[in-house]
Amino acid sequence: MGNVSFAQKGHIAVLTLNRPEVFNAFNYALLNELHGYVEKIRTSSDIRIVIITGAGEKAFSAGADLKERKTLTEEEVRRNIFKIGEVFNAIDSLPQPTIAAINGAAFGGGLELALSCDFRIAQTESIMGLTETSLAIIPGAGGTQRLPRLIGEAKALELILTAKRVTAEEALTIGLVNDVSRKEDLIETSMNWAERMLVNGPLALKQAKFAIKQGMNADLQTGLRIEQKAYELLIPTEDRLEALAAFAEKRKPNFKGK
Repeated sequence: MGNVSFAQKGHIAVLTLNRPEVFNAFNYALLNELHGYVEKIRTSSDIRIVIITGAGEKAFSAGADLKERKTLTEEEVRRNIFKIGEVFNAIDSLPQPTIAAINGAAFGGGLELALSCDFRIAQTESIMGLTETSLAIIPGAGGTQRLPRLIGEAKALELILTAKRVTAEEALTIGLVNDVSRKEDLIETSMNWAERMLVNGPLALKQAKFAIKQGMNADLQTGLRIEQKAYELLIPTEDRLEALAAFAEKRKPNFKGK
């Protein structure tokens, strides 16, 4: 088994960071493997939801592998920083909805990975934070941009400038995570979230996500035009007609993603 494992359960893909002996820290090999899986998922018509989690019971990911980092030249450090940003951007731009199942500690790049997902579900014992300033660096894989967009500027400044660590419950209170689950129920809870989306039209999920993501980076009128175009793409689909037929016939629709 490699640094990342892949499993598919129906229309749900589960990616597991698989370096539990180092708290699933990111080395260059793991980043490359994760990137490869993400790009395969991007073009899959069979995968409709993605869950990302970590192996073991202690950590989702502790972030960059600092032991590896000590052995790298400045050029290799820049390579790694570029790669981690590239991978997280690829996850952020996946057309499928994504869920981070945070199964323990999520620090630095580990939390930045979770921030690149659409939803975050943490087990009750999870601790998380963007702690880079305590190492005389800053979050360099999207943290300074994604966190304030998620929880607001003032709270993001507090967490980043103080390198504060928060519990799962506090993370839920400030909107950093969407749900909190018992450790033993984390994957089941994440699967339940996925199933609640899977009953809906797969093309509609993708277009709704696209409209929200693109619209959030635009002014309101541009966002409304993006929404209109996304809607128009769904009008000729088989799934839309199937939904209308199912409504008339008082049955559940059978969506095929067409």
